[in-house]
Amino acid sequence: MRLGGRLAAAIDVLTDMETRHRPAAEALKDWGLSHRFAGAGDRAAIGNIVYDALRRKRSAGWLAGSDTPRGIALGALVLEQGMSVADIVSAVEGDRFAPQPPTAEEIEALTTRRLEDAPPLVQADCPDWCEPLLRETFGEAWINEAAGLAARPPLDMRVNTLKSDDARVAAELHQTGAAATEIALHGLRIAPIEGAGRHPNVQVEPAFQKGWFEVQDEGSQMAASLAMATPGMQVLDYCAGAGGKTLALAATMENKGQIFAHDSDKARLAPIFDRLKRAGVRNAQVVAGEANLSGLEGQMDLVLIDAPCTGSGTWRRRPDAKWRLTDRQLETRTNEQSEILEKASRFAKPGGRVVYVTCSVFDAENGARIDDFLARNPAFEPVDHEAHFHAVFPGHAGRARIRKDRGVVLSPRLTSTDGFFVALLKKTS
Repeated sequence: MRLGGRLAAAIDVLTDMETRHRPAAEALKDWGLSHRFAGAGDRAAIGNIVYDALRRKRSAGWLAGSDTPRGIALGALVLEQGMSVADIVSAVEGDRFAPQPPTAEEIEALTTRRLEDAPPLVQADCPDWCEPLLRETFGEAWINEAAGLAARPPLDMRVNTLKSDDARVAAELHQTGAAATEIALHGLRIAPIEGAGRHPNVQVEPAFQKGWFEVQDEGSQMAASLAMATPGMQVLDYCAGAGGKTLALAATMENKGQIFAHDSDKARLAPIFDRLKRAGVRNAQVVAGEANLSGLEGQMDLVLIDAPCTGSGTWRRRPDAKWRLTDRQLETRTNEQSEILEKASRFAKPGGRVVYVTCSVFDAENGARIDDFLARNPAFEPVDHEAHFHAVFPGHAGRARIRKDRGVVLSPRLTSTDGFFVALLKKTS
């Protein structure tokens, strides 16, 4: 397929999403099934336009003078693929599968508008109602940080030190362009894709099949490292889900001690079994349902809570979720988080720690939840987060927003990761 056909396909997918209120991955999959002639390169290029248009929906639509599927697709080509209007016109002319060439109005908008002249919310590429939430976390940097959440993401991996080491995995993945992450202790990163390119499918690599590495954002790796699990500990991963942080904790613990990987939803736990086996994890026990944790109250050295959240920190990877999110959903999540904190904290022993993690950048889900929990639970106190961060990641001062008594915020612009929040609480009695 030529660019014109790919652009038309992207507009069709975006229209399908808008009309039927469908997630991007679902709409793209259905398009691929009904257009089997399209090769892997075509599907990747179409996906790029779709995801770029969703990440940059407001700015792309503003540049094109229209927030329709066509408008945001055209704007995305200019913003993310560096195309000029002349490039787009040339690409669609003579291609019978292409959409109509840009109109005079679209050409005028695309050639005269500059993003630096756009309103703040357009530059930030976020919903109106999220502005005060982003300001609360990032202050005057909120526009740049929100724009960072609208950029193309890298592909990050964590070396599994139970089976391999950094140098060996880096050598195995050399042809992919993987290089060491800036902060995470055993991370590798493939830079964000450019133009119509695509990331390599690293999960077909022999090194992945042998369990030498896992795909995991650097921010998630940092959150696991900040938990400071050590060999021999008794650890409860209370919201383990598919097990990404369980695997990271097991490696840090050198397969010594015990991890109880728990989730209230058996379906979310389903992938963890194969992942534990492939990674060579021997100190993890999978536990579904609260009742099966009986006998563990007050026994854990470490309780990790990777709490369900709005996922605002992952907007680079799930941009369609940004536009579906509502303030009512945020309220639902904060209520769940408070409940989970109360339940999970019961398992920490005196002197033990509770580590609360979200992949959100909204303070309502983060610092506010810690304040609320501490006000009702005097047996817990926060660690010195500033000292703790610099002990775990020496030499990286200024790479996170840290409130000494409240927690650590990681973000795309400051930390070069997805958005994460980490707070550590110690049980004093």
